[in-house]
Amino acid sequence: MFQKSALFRLHLIVFLWGFTAILGKLIQSSAQVLVFYRMFFAALFLFIFIRFFQRQSLRISKKLFVQLSVIGGFMAFHWLCFFHSIKVSNVSIALSCLSLSTLFAAILEPIIFKRKIDVSEVIMGIVIVVCMALIFKTEFHYKEGIFYGILTAVFGTIFSVFNGKIFGKTSSGNIIFYEIFSGVLLLTVFFLFTGQIFELHEISYRDLALILILASVFTAFPMLESVQLMKYISPFTLILTVNLEPVYGIILAFFIFGQSEEMSPVFYIASLVMILAIVVNGIIKQKRNAAIKKGITE
Repeated sequence: MFQKSALFRLHLIVFLWGFTAILGKLIQSSAQVLVFYRMFFAALFLFIFIRFFQRQSLRISKKLFVQLSVIGGFMAFHWLCFFHSIKVSNVSIALSCLSLSTLFAAILEPIIFKRKIDVSEVIMGIVIVVCMALIFKTEFHYKEGIFYGILTAVFGTIFSVFNGKIFGKTSSGNIIFYEIFSGVLLLTVFFLFTGQIFELHEISYRDLALILILASVFTAFPMLESVQLMKYISPFTLILTVNLEPVYGIILAFFIFGQSEEMSPVFYIASLVMILAIVVNGIIKQKRNAAIKKGITE
């Protein structure tokens, strides 16, 4: 019963994550404005929930705050590149580039966690590179969107890998809150330094409403929910299901935006092959780990 409920909730939050790209296209404000206020309101919602509903302490050490601030910076630039990619191309391009995160993780994780390079990850990486090369060749007019999409995958991978290193040093809610909160602080400093600071009146009421929905329903809620779900599902199931985010997003974008999201047949074939490669690699890893555990117990 709990397992079925958890799987439903998992697919719900992955669907919500896939819909963030749709909101990114619907919101007319620039990527900088969108990300700044998304993080600002998400941090506010998280603070209220953790402090007044969960009644948990937000106290952490200065060292941990610095570490979370660095990770929060990568999160902020990951979102900036993601939404800018959507603005200069479309939802399908931005989401398809997310598949490169698996390739970058295959390179970065062995370095950070000091483990051997996995041959299956190398093969999967080659498949993803070939598929992205085909997409770039057939959709060259979206080259700027692809460039920022690749940066999205790079920053997202760095954020995820270092997040794994920090896990367990404080509550998951605190980790999420301080990463987003520090992202707001770093963006404020960055915008002040570059002269890009803006005011609230620059956002239309329509965009403000959409950003509030994005920050609450599509950011704070799924992040907290994903943490809660770890009690009932395995990390493998979570990672495998999250790979469906581009699928949900691309399908939704096609039905919502129509012609502007229509891509060449090569794009859809290459995207499908990339997603299948990631899923198959995940299944192979799971079976291998299960076999190793079985061998140890025996």
